[in-house]
Amino acid sequence: MIDNTEDNGLWVRRFHPRPDAATRLVCLPHAGGSASFYFPVSQAMPDDVDVICLQYPGRQDRRAEPLIDNIPELADRVFAALLPWADRPLAFFGHSMGATLGFEVARRFEREKDIVLAGLFASARRAPSRHRHETVHQRDDDGLIAELKGLSGTDSQLLGDEEILRMVLPAIRADYHAAETYTYEPGEPLHCPVTALTGDDDPKVTLEEAQAWAEHTEGPFDFHVYPGGHFYLASHQKALNTLMADHLRACRQA
Repeated sequence: MIDNTEDNGLWVRRFHPRPDAATRLVCLPHAGGSASFYFPVSQAMPDDVDVICLQYPGRQDRRAEPLIDNIPELADRVFAALLPWADRPLAFFGHSMGATLGFEVARRFEREKDIVLAGLFASARRAPSRHRHETVHQRDDDGLIAELKGLSGTDSQLLGDEEILRMVLPAIRADYHAAETYTYEPGEPLHCPVTALTGDDDPKVTLEEAQAWAEHTEGPFDFHVYPGGHFYLASHQKALNTLMADHLRACRQA
C-alpha cells in the first residue's frame, strides 16, 4: 500500500502507513537510488515508527521531471515537501548522498522552524566538513557504469540491462554531480542526536571521515562500524533497523 498526500505524493512514498506512530522516520536515498530501496526498512519497522521514503525527481514514476543536480536546491525542495509531515517528531536516515542531504534538511528545520530532529542517522558518508575532490560525474557513460558496478549499489538486474541502465544514467549523473560538488558552509551545529554508520572497507569514506560527524552536533553522538563496503547495510539491515527503533524509543522515553 502506498499513501500519497496531495502534492507531496511527488516526493513522499509511504509503503506501510502507521498513522498512530509516535515518530516518523524519513529515509533519503543514495545517488541513483529511489524510494523503493527502503521498502524493506518500512516493512520491518515496529508500529511506533511511521516510515516515509523520499523519491527524487528523474527516477521511476518521476523520470520525466527535470533533474536537480545540486544539494542546496534539493534540500530546499525536500524541506518544503516534509513540512506537512512534521506534526510529530522526525528522524532521518540517509545513505551516502542521502546523509549529506539529510544534514542540510535538518539544518533548515532547525534554522527556519526551530524543529530539532529526534535523530540523524548518517550512513556511508563522510562528515560535511570533510571534502574530497571527486569527478565521477564527469566520466563518460561507461565510466559511470563501472563506478556503479564497483560499489554494488545498483540492482544487479538493472546493471545487466544495458538499455534500461542507459535510460536512468542522467538521473544517476545528476545525483553524483550534486554529491561531488557539495560545499559545506560553516554554521551552527545541529542540536539533534547524530549517529554515524559506516562499513570498515568503504572506499568512499574513512573511519576518521565518518567519525567527524561528531563535530556537526551539540547533541549526543554515536558511531557504529560494520563489516563491509559502501553498501554494508545490505548485510546488516536487521541490526540497523533494531538500532534505529531502539534509539527512537529511547528518545521518546527521555
